Amino acid sequence: MYKVEAIIKPTKLHEVKDSLEEAGFASLTVTEVKGRGQQKGMMQQWRGRKYCVDLLPKTKIELVLAEEKLDEVVELIRKTATTGEIGDGKIFIYPVQSVIRIRTGEVDEDAL
Repeated sequence: MYKVEAIIKPTKLHEVKDSLEEAGFASLTVTEVKGRGQQKGMMQQWRGRKYCVDLLPKTKIELVLAEEKLDEVVELIRKTATTGEIGDGKIFIYPVQSVIRIRTGEVDEDAL
C-alpha cells in the first residue's frame, strides 16, 4: 500500500477530485496549506507599498491505495493538476505499513 500526497494549486482541486472520483477513487483527504517552491513567492502591491508574499495558498490531497493502482492515480493527478506554469505542485509517494478501519477493525487492503 502507498500514500499519495499531492500539493496542487487550489484552483485545480475540483478538477482533480472529480477525475479521481470518476476513476473510482472517491476516498481522499484535502487540506488547505501554504508553501513555496521555485517561484519563491510573488511581489504584490497594497496601498502603494510593495511586499513579498512568500507563502502561497496550496491544496494538499492525500489518499492511500493498493500498489497496483499507484501509477494510475499518480498520472491522473499529474495530468489533471497541470497548468504548465510554475507552481503547479508536487506529488509525493510514501509506503504505508498498515491501515486499520476504526469502525470495523478491518486491516490493510480490506480497510481501504
